[in-house]
Amino acid sequence: MKNLLFIVNPKAGRTVIKADLINIIEIFSKGGYKVEVYPTKSQEDTERYVYENAEKFDLVVCAGGDGTLDNTVGGIMRLERKIKKRIHMGYIPCGSTNDYARSLRMSMEPLQAARDIMDGDICHVDVGRLENTFFIYVAAFGAFTEISYSTPQNLKNALGHAAYVLEAGKSMFNMKTYRLKVLFDGEEVTGDFIYGQITNSLSIGGFKNIGSKDMSFSDGKFETVLIKTPENPMEMQRIINSLLVDDLNDEMIVFRKSSRVVVQAAEELPWTVDGEYGGSFKTTRISNIRKAVSLTLKDKSAFPG
Repeated sequence: MKNLLFIVNPKAGRTVIKADLINIIEIFSKGGYKVEVYPTKSQEDTERYVYENAEKFDLVVCAGGDGTLDNTVGGIMRLERKIKKRIHMGYIPCGSTNDYARSLRMSMEPLQAARDIMDGDICHVDVGRLENTFFIYVAAFGAFTEISYSTPQNLKNALGHAAYVLEAGKSMFNMKTYRLKVLFDGEEVTGDFIYGQITNSLSIGGFKNIGSKDMSFSDGKFETVLIKTPENPMEMQRIINSLLVDDLNDEMIVFRKSSRVVVQAAEELPWTVDGEYGGSFKTTRISNIRKAVSLTLKDKSAFPG
């Protein structure tokens, strides 16, 4: 019999996992696995436990939100570097927004998600690294990087996250400006910026992600959007209009696809990573680790070709 480590965040945004826990374990058991359940205590605890224990299991499944997934992946990435061996994992999304799961077209119903893991195949997905922190789908800096989870979903469906951020703050011309030099696989861009995001997802905080029309989960490249500092209301409105229609050709917007991004600032630049604080750095090195995680998926339509 194979062994399965089931990492469960009992405090995830949607606590439906508690009602389905026994049935999920039964699904795994019928799939031929002996299941060990570990309820998480904190973000640090999740990553530490996975790092220290996942090697003993044939499959690691986490249930929770994007943060739980992020911490599980962090533990797996560190362990794989140590043992030079792939760790296969599955994900049951039950957080508040589940950006990454929605992008990968996973079921939002826990029992179906568990069945899909048992019936699925391994797909290899990219993982980001910001300095010593691994992330799944977004690293961001600047204005309003605390993503709004209270926005109605119909507005999220209509707006990209960056457009929403700027719409919310367009009357606030005291937004902090950062003087930056940014290197994209060696190409240099300099300027004053109020916002930036480096992503590998179709949505962020429930918003459709701008600049993701041609994104891939396994091409080894990020989509980076930088918003230059507007000098007047006309420039601010121009930026918002461009983001609303996902047109990133305006001179106030920098858009690049690259496998590596280096951001150099005159002062320490604070980052959020998958919605959590990711540290502050004068020089921030961000790299895409191609096909780094082996994720079990039944619906592979997010991987065309």
